[in-house]
Amino acid sequence: MPSRPGVLLSLALLSAQWLMGQVGGIQGAWEGSIKTPTGMALRLRVHVSANPDGTLTGALDSVDQGAFGIPMDSVTFADGVLRWSIKRLMASYEGRMAVDGSGVAGTFQQGAASMELALKRMDPSAAKAPARPQEPKGPLPYGAAEVSFASKAAGVRLAGTVTFPKADGPHPAVVLVSGSGPQDRDEAIMGHKPFLVLADALTRAGFVVLRYDDRGVGKSTGDFAAATSVDFSDDAEGAFEFVRGYAGVDAKRVGFIGHSEGALVAPMVAARREEVAFLVFLAGTAVPGADVMLAQAEAIAKVMGAPEEARRANRELQEKLFAAIRTTPDPEELREKVMEALAGLPEAMRAQQARQVLSPWMRFFVTYDPAAVLRRLKCPVLALFGERDLQVLPGQNAPVMEKALREGGNERVTMERVAGVNHLFQPAQTGLPQEYASIETTMDPRVLEMVAGWLRRQTGVGGQP
Repeated sequence: MPSRPGVLLSLALLSAQWLMGQVGGIQGAWEGSIKTPTGMALRLRVHVSANPDGTLTGALDSVDQGAFGIPMDSVTFADGVLRWSIKRLMASYEGRMAVDGSGVAGTFQQGAASMELALKRMDPSAAKAPARPQEPKGPLPYGAAEVSFASKAAGVRLAGTVTFPKADGPHPAVVLVSGSGPQDRDEAIMGHKPFLVLADALTRAGFVVLRYDDRGVGKSTGDFAAATSVDFSDDAEGAFEFVRGYAGVDAKRVGFIGHSEGALVAPMVAARREEVAFLVFLAGTAVPGADVMLAQAEAIAKVMGAPEEARRANRELQEKLFAAIRTTPDPEELREKVMEALAGLPEAMRAQQARQVLSPWMRFFVTYDPAAVLRRLKCPVLALFGERDLQVLPGQNAPVMEKALREGGNERVTMERVAGVNHLFQPAQTGLPQEYASIETTMDPRVLEMVAGWLRRQTGVGGQP
């Protein structure tokens, strides 16, 4: 029988209308909360949009963690059921839309953990990512270039961005070294890009600035999970050598700014490379890592209002884990002790915590004492601490750092505690990490000026001595 193209075309149009009706019902922004295995509530925001062919794309915001626009690998909506997945987070969701279209109720899965997630439709104006007014917008009064360079460690190549003044050089230069965890070149955290903002301020002030992706992050090669702070110092030394040879740079005026763990890594390089011209520490540690983490956990829990009994139990668990790390060199024996110490936790959380405790980074950090290297530093040092920093407590670290630097005979030391700022040097109310994302300012302008002014004086930029 001959085909009937008119009927087929009508059926195709009806199909497209039905599909777009389905799609149209799910498009937009949706928000809900999960309760993690640790009991923490986290807001998740789901954005769904339609392609011209009727397929869907989506993105996830973890609002309280300040992570926005995480792309989804797949999104479908059929027969009233929304499904999406994000492979790199090992996360997925399946939920059914309410008859009136006002919400979607379902289950969020991440790894072995399953959590209920009820999504409610949001007003579009409320679904935007928070403003970050300090992030630079073009046209910029300086140049920028994508670069790559070799670490001092074999087989690791790092990628980053160099920003440079347009005026003729030679210029002093700064290498930015990020804090703990896998960080990209902007040190992106909680929706902020501190190194982007810092590099912008310093380049405008007359400095060449290199910021780079950690090994195994972004465009950099290498295995982040297998690395310790010593490995990161090899990467930082490779960055230092690269910048010293970069066009328009004065090789005698190159130094580091390290934030948090970066302020532990940079001195390692300076202790073995006398060519390092200066060091700036932002929230740097000066006591062994175990002491840092014990004080951090206690301070955060106290500000959050955790009962004394819960704080004591957490401290006892931490002390037990750190003692096992210090006294158990055999990996299998250490694993047994760690799993035994974590026996009271839910299985998914127990496995996650064990991986962190048993990582090469943690085993190094717990026992490493930065003071020994600080005593060897001879170059000028600026050390800034946030008065409301709950992650690297100024009262614990600043006096020890100053004492160690001066014991080594270094008289060119400037120590400052900045009033009202947190670990990221944002103006803060509580200092809690949960607050970072909700603060509009990425880095307090006072801090940017303090760093730029000190560097200009040390390097003679603009005729300053």
